Amino acid sequence: MGRTRLLNVPSPLSFRPRPGSIPDSPGVYRFRDAHRRVIYVGKAKSLRQRLNSYFADFAGLHPRTQTMLTVAADVDWTVVSTEVEALQLEYSWIKEYDPRFNVKYRDDKSYPYLAVTMGEDFPRVQVMRGARRKGTRYFGPYSHAWAIRETVDLLLRVFPVRTCSAGVFKRAGQIGRPCLLGYIDKCSAPCVGRVTPQEHRELAEDFCDFMAGNTARFTRRLEKEMREAAAEQEYERAARIRDDLQALQRALEKQAVVLGDATDADVIALAEDPLEAAVQVFYVRGGRIRGQRGWVLDKVEETTPGELVEHFLLQIYAEGDIPREVLVPALPPEVEAVTELLCEQRGAKVEVRVPQRGDKKSLMETVERNAKESLAQHKIRRASDLTTRSKALQEIAEALDLDQAPLRIECYDVSHLQGENVVASMVVFEDGLARKSEYRRFQIRTKEGDVASIHEVIKRRFRRYLEERSNTGELTADSGESGDDPAGGPIDPETGRPRKFAYPPNLVVVDGAGPQAAAAQRALDELGVDDVSVCGLAKRLEEVWLPGDDQPVVMPRSSEGLYLLQRVRDEAHRFAIAYHRAKRSKTVKESALDGVPGLGPARQQALLKHFGSVKRLRDASVAEICEVPGIGQATAEVIVSRLKGEGQ
Repeated sequence: MGRTRLLNVPSPLSFRPRPGSIPDSPGVYRFRDAHRRVIYVGKAKSLRQRLNSYFADFAGLHPRTQTMLTVAADVDWTVVSTEVEALQLEYSWIKEYDPRFNVKYRDDKSYPYLAVTMGEDFPRVQVMRGARRKGTRYFGPYSHAWAIRETVDLLLRVFPVRTCSAGVFKRAGQIGRPCLLGYIDKCSAPCVGRVTPQEHRELAEDFCDFMAGNTARFTRRLEKEMREAAAEQEYERAARIRDDLQALQRALEKQAVVLGDATDADVIALAEDPLEAAVQVFYVRGGRIRGQRGWVLDKVEETTPGELVEHFLLQIYAEGDIPREVLVPALPPEVEAVTELLCEQRGAKVEVRVPQRGDKKSLMETVERNAKESLAQHKIRRASDLTTRSKALQEIAEALDLDQAPLRIECYDVSHLQGENVVASMVVFEDGLARKSEYRRFQIRTKEGDVASIHEVIKRRFRRYLEERSNTGELTADSGESGDDPAGGPIDPETGRPRKFAYPPNLVVVDGAGPQAAAAQRALDELGVDDVSVCGLAKRLEEVWLPGDDQPVVMPRSSEGLYLLQRVRDEAHRFAIAYHRAKRSKTVKESALDGVPGLGPARQQALLKHFGSVKRLRDASVAEICEVPGIGQATAEVIVSRLKGEGQ
């Protein structure tokens, strides 16, 4: 164990280890704050190289790492002999100290499991949530508890295992009368001695075998018994066995076959953005999807997909069932050490790999879609909470030093492809929620880059705002003239709808850093608009910039205000990209026909509708083009000449 310590000094250099004091060997290190709390745990192949990287160039570090170092007041380390030992020690310290700057996985909901309490004298089948208990077999998790109850109800016909609570079981034994399930043959009634404890345990073991995927022997046995009963003319018994067989088949149908019968695998996928990530796992046993589970995490440090996978495997499989195969979206940086640790925990071979083709690759894509949907739903739930929205708006007001919470936020983004088809988007959030009816889009005229485009779109939007104010008489409100204007107010009396640009925002957000924010402010200043605040949000580090400032405004990573600004920015980016793609697609379709004499927009559309694409039109003959209504021989010949010339 090595240590260097100097408390109550904010500079990281104050507790930097002495040169040469850090060993050049594998190990695990801990950063502590001034109160001796562990705030970060990490591992390294070389402690010397890793720890020196924290102190070599503070300005070059990621902002989250900078924050951690300014909070820290001490660092110590422990040397280990192998990378596997480093993984084990890192996990145990993370579990023990729960450091605030380490990645943490949390369930996005409490998933139910189908549990069989094999540790009891009379095993019980039940729905369980929360921490796992020793001596209990678990199957799942399932998305809904009712899905478990449906499966259990079907299987109890064939495996009549006890499902009652300890109190009900004890009372039935005292009065010598089983519960209703015992009378309808969905429980073997061990409480009144209908079966011995050993016979009941065998039923529970068969139930577990069926749930684990060993289904063929049970269906074959029932089919044999049904045929024997029919041959002996015991038709009622044969009908009951037939119904039991159908119950097993319906239970199997609820679990889709996706891979080979011998496949036992966990399929893991990620969806992430700069602030959060979602993880989804499909549990495949016996080639069937037996369950699904999801986690959501706040990213408190800069991590790669492989590092997220490594953290996930160590945390989730520490106490869970490990299958033979683990399919991941990216390999952990220390994949050999992680695999060795999982093999050691399982007591058998474990393979960690990225699927490249076939059914496993397709299933990975399905799990990834679920992860993306989970992250989107998490964002919606988080954004739709009224208390959270109010907190976010207040945090934005405090961070940007606004007079009041920005109840109306407008965000602008520019999209183009190498300077062509330049467009801009304007999205509106009111009270923290998207107001899509207020979205607007712009075709940009300037060709001088993103900063000039931001200046143009802001100036055009607020020029329209000033025109609307002038039309409604608001600009003369101080002289009392606006009250006599029959068209006054932001609602158009002719349509009954809000005027397009009548409402001003409290805050303008632009996608970009200081130059973009300054361009937006310059546009407002040129128009004399002085009651609208401006900020920029840069994608790379999620930094908030105010016009004219040399340094960004620091908002905590867990801040609801930063989360809302990011969501507004992402929506503006999505809206701009959609408009740019539509505009570019239209340009590609019609540009080849522009300038053909006698060929206006209507005839261009008629040609494209008839042939389906410019490529097919280029391959058509003059006679075929003349079949289009409104296209004559002379025009067809010009079209062929023009298109053939462009194609050569």
